[in-house]
Amino acid sequence: MRLNSLYSELQWLPRAPEDFAARLKAAIGSSETDVGRALQRLANYALDLNRLSKLASAIDKAKSGGRSLQPLQPFRLAVLSNSTIDMIVPAMVATAARHGIALEVIQPSYDQVAQEALAPDSRVNSSQPDAVLFALDYRALPLKLSPGDAEAASATVEGGIAYLQTLRDNIKSNTHALCVFQNFVPPAEALFGSLDRAVKGTLRSLIGEINRRLADFVTESGDVLLDVNALAETVGLAEWHDTQLWNLAKFPFAVEFIPLYADHVARTLAAVRGKSRKVLILDLDNTIWGGIIGDDGLEGIQIAQGDPVGEAHLSLQRFALELRQRGVVLAVSSKNDEGIAREPFQKHPEMLLKLDHIAVFQANWEDKATNIRAIAEELSLGLDAMVLVDDNPAERGLVRELLPQVAVPELPDDPSWYARTLAAAGYFEAVTIAQEDLKRAGYYQDNARRASLRSSAGGVEAYLASLEMTITFQPFDATGRSRIVQLINKSNQYNLTTRRYTEPQVIAAETDPEVFTLQVRLADTFGDSGMISAIICRLSQPGEWEIDTWLMSCRVLGRRVEHMVLREILEHARANGIRRLTGTYLPTERNALVKDHYAKLGFVKTGEDDSGASRWELRVEDAWPAAAPMKVVSHGFARPKETLSV
Repeated sequence: MRLNSLYSELQWLPRAPEDFAARLKAAIGSSETDVGRALQRLANYALDLNRLSKLASAIDKAKSGGRSLQPLQPFRLAVLSNSTIDMIVPAMVATAARHGIALEVIQPSYDQVAQEALAPDSRVNSSQPDAVLFALDYRALPLKLSPGDAEAASATVEGGIAYLQTLRDNIKSNTHALCVFQNFVPPAEALFGSLDRAVKGTLRSLIGEINRRLADFVTESGDVLLDVNALAETVGLAEWHDTQLWNLAKFPFAVEFIPLYADHVARTLAAVRGKSRKVLILDLDNTIWGGIIGDDGLEGIQIAQGDPVGEAHLSLQRFALELRQRGVVLAVSSKNDEGIAREPFQKHPEMLLKLDHIAVFQANWEDKATNIRAIAEELSLGLDAMVLVDDNPAERGLVRELLPQVAVPELPDDPSWYARTLAAAGYFEAVTIAQEDLKRAGYYQDNARRASLRSSAGGVEAYLASLEMTITFQPFDATGRSRIVQLINKSNQYNLTTRRYTEPQVIAAETDPEVFTLQVRLADTFGDSGMISAIICRLSQPGEWEIDTWLMSCRVLGRRVEHMVLREILEHARANGIRRLTGTYLPTERNALVKDHYAKLGFVKTGEDDSGASRWELRVEDAWPAAAPMKVVSHGFARPKETLSV
């Protein structure tokens, strides 16, 4: 593998077909419901600048022609930059489709960063974008070199951070948009050589300190960091910076890295919309170990330390374990006899992965697509949450063809590159981190154990009682806020309206006296599932609450949580003089699961519009759904309630 080609050529993606242009033309001519999906499929190839530009033009043409781009989610992004980004914008639009986003870019005039951020009627502020990307080069900062002068260096850093905070505060006050700050890439040239980072006041030292401070204030503000500096360091500063292009056209980095940069922007926006993958599905033979367990036996497979091939496969196992530690769920899909496939996990002393790390283990002679569907069903997750790592190109091609929602990275011939290729693909991009994220793998592990119990419990009621569940209700608060924002922006299947809210909007709901909020947690005998539901009710008129948002984690389906949530809403509604609840089901491609949600809870349908959105109503005095067998704890509300046991 050539140096940097993994990144510059996006080698985790399959190569674009020779007839790409013909396929693009056919995609535009496809049916009204298929055009978005067809364009997304074409975006899943590794595309050069020419093809990215053509794909962006096709997306714009479809949009301007009034075509639906479903299942792509619309996203308006304003870009503020002191560099020339005209070649980058089409690449971002095309690449966003790869990540499930129909991107619209608002691009003001060149180098108008302060003017656009500060003027309330600027193009950016008046366009009300979903997010603003501050794509600034270090030359945009007021940096004054002062080698060896720590006091002057500190003042320079403070000035740079104050400038960025001023830009952010003005954008927030005018638009309430999410701010995405990319950090700063220092030049390749060093003034003091190896001492450059250590000497206060050098350019490299100043930029390093500003990047550290920027990460802190972005995290504290609830905005998003785009680590372009890490990206440049990965490919090499000297490769990243093209001084000739900067001098000629103020271009921020080498042209060959435009597809890579666009992919990092797009995967970040997708993560904001909750589109990061959640499950890593691993093939076994010649993927996590060398050789074929059924042929070579336990002693013949290669995973030993000191063996170059074995260590290469162990590096993939190690990376999978690290992903699990941060919350990614691990599963296995292998064409094998199950007993033979499990043997290395149980008996091989060099195996890092153990059966306890695997949430779902599928080893049989079914095709991979069938097994992946079964894994998704068992985990109650969509196919677009899945990533398959498989050394066999035929298996990869089959899954891409039959299950295009599943991410399937191309793998090189040398297993030494497997872990790095998977990491480079960025399927598990994170923009926030909550304690529930770190525990997610355990949650799904526990779910598999619950499924096993259910099969032997002798009926649903006996099963639910055996779980010894405790459900906890409390209003939105600062402690749960990051998880609430994450749930609102990530939940797609059990989500009645799929409305998305930023952290400032969630804070506004917390403090609005006319808004009732509910965060819901669930624990049982197998463990704590964490926060599993969020509710927002707004006073729409005297005596009426409109259920603005009702979402729930699919991993607690079948436990009658929704009935207990409605009981809690009704109790607070009565205490607040509310006589009627109304709600809307807004159908999407992903939330058909809840099309009968309101009907099952006793709501009466009052209307439906042309888009299929239905309106529902429930008289508070007449409603009281049957309880599920669980202990109820409710606290933190204006009118404290006693702990109940149902």
